Amino acid sequence: MASLFNLSTSFILILAMVGIAVIVLFIFSSKFFILAGFLILAFIGGAARFNFLNSNHSNFNDLVGQEITLTGYIASELDVNGNRARFVFNTENERILITTNAFPKREFGDELSVKGKLELPQNFTSSVDSGRAFDYTTYLKKDGIRMTIFYPQEIKKTDVDLGWGTRFKLMIYHNIFTLKKRFQNAINLSIPEPNAAFINGILLGTRQNIPDDLKDAFSKTGTTHILAISGYNIMIISEAILLGLVWFFRRRVAFWISVAVIILFVILTGASASVVRAAVMGLLLSFAHGYGRLYDQKNSIILAGAAMVWSNPMVLVFDIGFQLSFAAVMGLIYIYPWFDYKLYKVSKLGGLKELTLMTLSAQVAVAPILVYYFGNFSLISLPTNVLILSFLPYAMLAGFITGLAGMIFLPLGQLVGFFAWAITTYQIKVVDFFAFL
Repeated sequence: MASLFNLSTSFILILAMVGIAVIVLFIFSSKFFILAGFLILAFIGGAARFNFLNSNHSNFNDLVGQEITLTGYIASELDVNGNRARFVFNTENERILITTNAFPKREFGDELSVKGKLELPQNFTSSVDSGRAFDYTTYLKKDGIRMTIFYPQEIKKTDVDLGWGTRFKLMIYHNIFTLKKRFQNAINLSIPEPNAAFINGILLGTRQNIPDDLKDAFSKTGTTHILAISGYNIMIISEAILLGLVWFFRRRVAFWISVAVIILFVILTGASASVVRAAVMGLLLSFAHGYGRLYDQKNSIILAGAAMVWSNPMVLVFDIGFQLSFAAVMGLIYIYPWFDYKLYKVSKLGGLKELTLMTLSAQVAVAPILVYYFGNFSLISLPTNVLILSFLPYAMLAGFITGLAGMIFLPLGQLVGFFAWAITTYQIKVVDFFAFL
């Protein structure tokens, strides 16, 4: 409610007093009113927390429009687009989005001195969603960013006084991203483009090297979701890890190893909303398998959503990826069983019926969100998804083995890469064909 409406401090205080009064008045007479009082307090607690995080307060508010020199470190992977690069720059107590030239190349963890003009983010009108104003300011706030610097006058490396905890975190992340870069390079050297970029997309969520015409084809056919790490990808990875590890370890040992691998995978892919949601559900599924517990998808999706909104209340309304991710899963949980019940007389056709109904359920659930934000919905999304999704696990497996083999011995990676190329060529041709229609 605080995300959608301006709940003032006065309103929150009045409602808090109402909640306390209800609890005090009915503490010995009505459990119903006591519960209502505590729910009111929970409501205003959430509103107060959101308002605090949404405030425009920044340590540099008084310096907007001025040129200053800041020291800190790069706290994100670089988003490179042509000759432009963007990254999050952490100072002692502020996160700043910096846009600069792609060259010279910089990396996560680089300690820098940056001289430039501080600016407040500005909202703009998006060209992809029917001219609707895009709340860019709040979009950055959800990531803790309240200031930007556009093409600084000077960026140079320097030594920054960082705590041991920060340095340890940077060392871990730097090693992880270095491994990711080696893996990507092995795939790039083993498989021709655009297949290599496509495989890096479905395995690691990176889209930088995917040609614009192919991105446009995925967008037209409603299949862009497979280029972003989703629950489907996490499910494939978590189940494959467990199946592989149980051959060598006890089930509980295999579970904890798979937990470490999934957490590592979340870091590798940038920890977007869909990845975190899928990881929480994947970990719960692994826990159920590892400890012999019953797994309930409804409980898992509630826990995943609650954990993410508790961690960052701003993702609920201002993160479109969060909404699409949860809507798709809710479609599988609630709409798919209804379709399956209504069409129980239809033959399974070797799993084709299940795949079609699951795809249709997810598409129905996300359709209102896609129309609201982007002003369009792909009518050919269903057949395209049905034709390519069943091959996604094989493409991921072949791509993963190609990357590992290429890191060890490049000719071996190129040999295995032929199978990954063949599978992804089929998927790309299907997407191109339906996009042409």
